[in-house]
Amino acid sequence: MAAPTLHGIIAYPVTPFSPADGGVDTARLAALVDRLVTAGCHAVAPLGSTGESAYLDDQEWCTAAETALGAVAGRVPTVVGVADLTTRNAVRRARFAERAGADAVMVLPLSYWKLDEREITRHFTEVAGAVSIPVMIYNNPATSGIDLSPELMVSLVERVENITMVKESSGDVQRMHRLAQLTGGELPFYNGSNPLALAAFAAGAAGWCTAAPCLIPGPVLELYAAVRAGELDTAREVFRRQLPVLQFILRGGLPTTIKGGLALRDLDVGAPRHPLLPLDEERTAELAGLLAELDRSAVPA
Repeated sequence: MAAPTLHGIIAYPVTPFSPADGGVDTARLAALVDRLVTAGCHAVAPLGSTGESAYLDDQEWCTAAETALGAVAGRVPTVVGVADLTTRNAVRRARFAERAGADAVMVLPLSYWKLDEREITRHFTEVAGAVSIPVMIYNNPATSGIDLSPELMVSLVERVENITMVKESSGDVQRMHRLAQLTGGELPFYNGSNPLALAAFAAGAAGWCTAAPCLIPGPVLELYAAVRAGELDTAREVFRRQLPVLQFILRGGLPTTIKGGLALRDLDVGAPRHPLLPLDEERTAELAGLLAELDRSAVPA
């Protein structure tokens, strides 16, 4: 089984939209990606759920992928999210991401009709077979309509050479323990549930896939550094301080809350795409208060 190719904080950017024509705002997307890399994030993953990939047409998706990869400019690894109802279009997007310079693709199967294990296996096998870069299995039943069991994901890793990683976002940390148990701790898996960050690292997660660095890069990176150093008391305290923000952004929907928070952080990337709506005044004020409280609690350098 392959060694981890990714570690640490894997940051998810939102996809900004231009107020002029509603298309992808490439300048603001590049600025946000550069901010994430400069802050010290260990990898960048555009076009996940946070990036509103489900709401982009094909040309917009390609534009966002090229823009994000160009802004990273090889400074850190990149993982491009690939999700589509059809295997054919997922293959097309995975190939585009590889040609554009992605280091890996993260594949989320989507479902209108319920897929069985045979269909899921064929989907992943075809997408992985279309590219030569590593593939990360993404389990997010809340958004995809498909719940991949640890046993099925491990089976895919064992069957297909370049399926090498798993992102687990079901919100059940026991799934992560099961992944570790099934593979003797050899499978690189990544946490995608913000409130489980500390528990996931304790379970052996190689990294944390999160949009939180868009708003609070310092505390997120501080948590990972403390975990890596074995400073568990520090890690618990750092996590405790940021948990209210993590819970808020998850509860309110990541594109909506992250875009609202970026406006508060002096990088206005516009509103989410309809049918999503911006934060209302009450929730904007709540987020502003949570961010201010976290800023006040930061330990001086």
